[in-house]
Amino acid sequence: MTHQIQRTLWHALVLILLCWAWPSWGATPGPGKWSAQQTWAADSVNGGNLTGFFYWPASEPKIGGKRALVLVLHGCKQTAAADVVNGNDGGYNWSAMGEQYGAVIVAPNATGNVYYNHCWDYANTSHTRASGHDKVLLDVVDRFVKDPQYQIDPNQVYVTGLSSGGGETMVMGCLAPDVFAGVGINAGPTPGTTTIQIGGVPSGYTASTAASRCKAMAGSAADKFSTQIAGAIWGTFDYTVDQKYGPLATEAMRIVYGSSFTPSAAETVPGGGTNIPYRDSNGKVRTHEITVAGMGHSWPAGPGGQNVNFVDNTKVNYPAFVMDFWYKNNLRVGTSVGPEMKSCTAAGISTTSATVSGAATGDVKNYTVVLNGPTAVNDNAAGAGANFNKTYNLAAGNYSGTVTATDTANRTSAACNIAQFSVGSEPALTPPTGITAGAVTDTTVPLTWTAAGAATGYQVYVNGARVTTEPVAGTAYTVSNLIANTAYTITVTSVGNGGESAQSAALSVTTTAGNGGWTCTAVTASNYAHVQAGRATVKYGVAYANGSNDLLGLSSLYFRSTLAQTAQGFYKVGNCP
Repeated sequence: MTHQIQRTLWHALVLILLCWAWPSWGATPGPGKWSAQQTWAADSVNGGNLTGFFYWPASEPKIGGKRALVLVLHGCKQTAAADVVNGNDGGYNWSAMGEQYGAVIVAPNATGNVYYNHCWDYANTSHTRASGHDKVLLDVVDRFVKDPQYQIDPNQVYVTGLSSGGGETMVMGCLAPDVFAGVGINAGPTPGTTTIQIGGVPSGYTASTAASRCKAMAGSAADKFSTQIAGAIWGTFDYTVDQKYGPLATEAMRIVYGSSFTPSAAETVPGGGTNIPYRDSNGKVRTHEITVAGMGHSWPAGPGGQNVNFVDNTKVNYPAFVMDFWYKNNLRVGTSVGPEMKSCTAAGISTTSATVSGAATGDVKNYTVVLNGPTAVNDNAAGAGANFNKTYNLAAGNYSGTVTATDTANRTSAACNIAQFSVGSEPALTPPTGITAGAVTDTTVPLTWTAAGAATGYQVYVNGARVTTEPVAGTAYTVSNLIANTAYTITVTSVGNGGESAQSAALSVTTTAGNGGWTCTAVTASNYAHVQAGRATVKYGVAYANGSNDLLGLSSLYFRSTLAQTAQGFYKVGNCP
């Protein structure tokens, strides 16, 4: 009996030590940047191996101590490196969401050269988990889910993409509803349509047609549709993929989900978007439909993304919207929304101290205050409940920081940023250092610099003239609207303490020569004339622009198109930029 008690006590002690050494709420922090290019599974159908990049955040996950995984698929004529990631990252603008939600983002490159434009094979007539793009994409998801270092929650796996990537997004959601809890389709054609039909929904093809194709792909996994959610987004100026495919796709998914649905009132999405959520008979939001006014055929990256090659940073921030949609409406995790910080501030500032306060939603068991400055603070016992305030003794200097809330289910909120404040006498305002140029183009120079201690913002000057209308909050800025093959002198100043510093050491850069000095010209003629002049090529009676492979329509004297020549041997539909 004595030995049995000893063993029981020993086991209890081991469990206590394990829990103390490895908190259940924690997740291994990543580097907080995109990886180098990876090589994954071989594609025996299209050739080569699946390659791509992934973002492993440094932040904690938002739900239950485990990370979400988001698979992001580029469109035709795009690549993961140049368009989804593009640095760290001015592309699709996903890294910010990776950090905010503690999610791993995976951005693969389409294998082979499907449809001659580096597309995803959404129009395949025999989708299967066993071959082609479908197989290698499911393989890469499986690799991350099964690798314990990433701590992926299988109930928080999502997929989204643009154009052919949007079409493949719907395919993946239909083929593997057991894998993907949420789907985000951007300007993607629906299953069972061909590449020739992207510009118009074929006659007789309805949401019921798409739903039937979707169910057939799911096979034995079809029961998982009961806990899947989906959405679609498209622009009112999209003349590449028919805008009717967006609402058709979400209607098809509602048919597949098998409930009665009620549309809610239209909601305004910042950036020119209008969203209509649909609720099922249980009152759960299951689909969204976003129309973006004035947006063409593009990924809506929002501020922080790039604004070239079918990516638009002037409209809706779709990564922010769809992550919020997935997290708030996920049907596969218990209570999907953890605590959310409502406010945080530093007040009552004296020459030796400051009082930090904050408020959050949810059943908060503790607030964590982090202060960066001469006196570093990392206090995970700052308070509890709906709100808190706590005073810290601090050395003189500038401070910034964050507050997070953790609830009784060990879910931690996104960080609330405390505005910079000063304790004691304010330090002198000095210009930033380390002004560095990134990849210079013919019209742009991306800049980064090292933060100046007392600065609350920065102004950028080109050849002595200020080009920023408002101070830049961060330590990066892209100078645009420059002239090709031209030398420029760039300086940066610090703003704060009610004034502006002297200018930094000058950075001298020269823009690239651009497109080899090429002058764009546009020609409007019949598709037949374009083919005869070498501006287009005919395949099976249909004309395609040389270089871009843009679809013109039938090669006939009766069909006319405008082609712009933007480089030697390269033509695209439309006028010169």
